[in-house]
Amino acid sequence: MLATRNLGTEGLAVSDIGLGCMGMSFAYGPAERDEAEAIKTIHRALELGCTFFDTAEAYGPYTNEELLGRALHDRRDQAVIATKFGFTFGNDGSIAGVDSRPENVRKAVEGSLQRLKTDRIDLLYQHRLDPNVPIEETVGAMADLVREGKVLYLGLSEVGEETIRRAHTIHRISALQSEYSLWERNLEPAIIPLLRELGIGIVPFAPLGRGFLTGAVTRAEEYPEGDYRRGDPRYQGENFDANMRAASIVSEIASRHDATPAQIALAWLLHKGPDIVPIPGTKRLRYVEENVGASKIGLTVEDMATLDAALAPDKISGPRYNERQAAMVNR
Repeated sequence: MLATRNLGTEGLAVSDIGLGCMGMSFAYGPAERDEAEAIKTIHRALELGCTFFDTAEAYGPYTNEELLGRALHDRRDQAVIATKFGFTFGNDGSIAGVDSRPENVRKAVEGSLQRLKTDRIDLLYQHRLDPNVPIEETVGAMADLVREGKVLYLGLSEVGEETIRRAHTIHRISALQSEYSLWERNLEPAIIPLLRELGIGIVPFAPLGRGFLTGAVTRAEEYPEGDYRRGDPRYQGENFDANMRAASIVSEIASRHDATPAQIALAWLLHKGPDIVPIPGTKRLRYVEENVGASKIGLTVEDMATLDAALAPDKISGPRYNERQAAMVNR
């Protein structure tokens, strides 16, 4: 069974490894989606002590929240549900822009509550900063929903130091969700020290390097249309070759611990601090069991130093986002 960690200082307690649900209905090709398997995976996660489930209105859009609602409707009190708002969508469901005006915050939350079949959202994130709306106004609207009992705790995603400080003065922020893993360390120089100064927890998404750290990946062009990996710069050309070389050390250390590379990547995060709760995404029963097993792995000081050095930022090739996605990150 997993242990419990606290995110922030307001009392949000979650399992020390969560479950990212996005891939169950979004980001991969339709052929890889299997709702029955996804629901079994969610239920198995609960049995293993994984209580922290991550979704968003953008995943689908909407269909991922609906899936999680169906899976947890009779087990709601066993789960901590995190969801996100802040995007607008075109007629085809694609992301068209951002909207964090207070009236849209409320509208988005009402929709999420309905789709999730619940009366409260445990952790509500702004998915991406809206440059046209002061963060104080957005967090003020989120805080109103806390006072009404529709939301319990607040979070932000992919924002920078100034935004975090300004938001925190309006209402205490419990968690920052951002990409953080062995192969993406952008939080370390400034963001993590600030979060620890303010008492804000860290929820790394893509903790397995978008699957790269598992070793079970192929080149971008080998993935089908609709799979996000086709457009990931780190999966392309010479970047792919360089990153495979860097990631090979994860497999080497895994063999020493009789573990999988994914378990080593997650264990590295857990060893980085008690305020870090990774949310590896999976849609398969066997992988949630594997991921939960990472909590039992004790990495040595030497292991940590070797991993830090082998996958230092200068060893990783290519940007983490394409140009359009990078423009939405507030750094």
